[in-house]
Amino acid sequence: MSDPLWLVVPAAGQGRRMEANRPKQYLTLLGRPLLAHTLERLHSAFPNARLVLCLDDDDHWFAEKWVPFADWQRVTGGEERMDSVFNALTAIDAGDNDLVLVHDVARPCVTREDLLALYQAVQHHAAGALLAMPVADTMKRASPAGASLHSEPRDALWHALTPQGFRYGQLYRAINDARNRHTLVTDEASAVEALGDAPQLVSGRRDNLKVTHPDDLALAAAILTSQRDTTERSH
Repeated sequence: MSDPLWLVVPAAGQGRRMEANRPKQYLTLLGRPLLAHTLERLHSAFPNARLVLCLDDDDHWFAEKWVPFADWQRVTGGEERMDSVFNALTAIDAGDNDLVLVHDVARPCVTREDLLALYQAVQHHAAGALLAMPVADTMKRASPAGASLHSEPRDALWHALTPQGFRYGQLYRAINDARNRHTLVTDEASAVEALGDAPQLVSGRRDNLKVTHPDDLALAAAILTSQRDTTERSH
């Protein structure tokens, strides 16, 4: 029997870099809010998982109709991503060995295949796992003035993606430790690494885009359309 699975989706951010009139998770993507696409992708891989959605208390854009999960709950989002994740972890009745996957709400293009590959890795690696992709471009070290000082070796460098998955007890200890040290971590793997653990890197697709800037929305639409067309042709 598999361990219980929890999906944590921080969605309390304001997305100010999008320069829009609403948080980016509610911007329209192929006729639906970005958030709805992301939750649909997660549901396609894990229909029986328990969803924990972290939202701002003053969020008046959210609608329950966009949540496809039968078992889900809303928790108060925090000022930072790690605060939202911690609020989610403290709100659920999970056992130490339960699996927890944390996914960016702004990554609607993650594929079902990558989600399932990560899930398998999390089950088999004690330190957890995260989707990631090897760095393909030449990396430059910049000066404070923005000049290129030199190239950095890209061997063994990876871009961290999401989801990132860990056992509940391990992730709770890692985030709690970071909070106690007043250390800001931008992803869950960083918190786990600070405890001396080494999560497994799971090679993911390069089209697992994070919508951050205004032009990313059009790119995400193109990716989703291409993925849909590929799926339809394969059937």
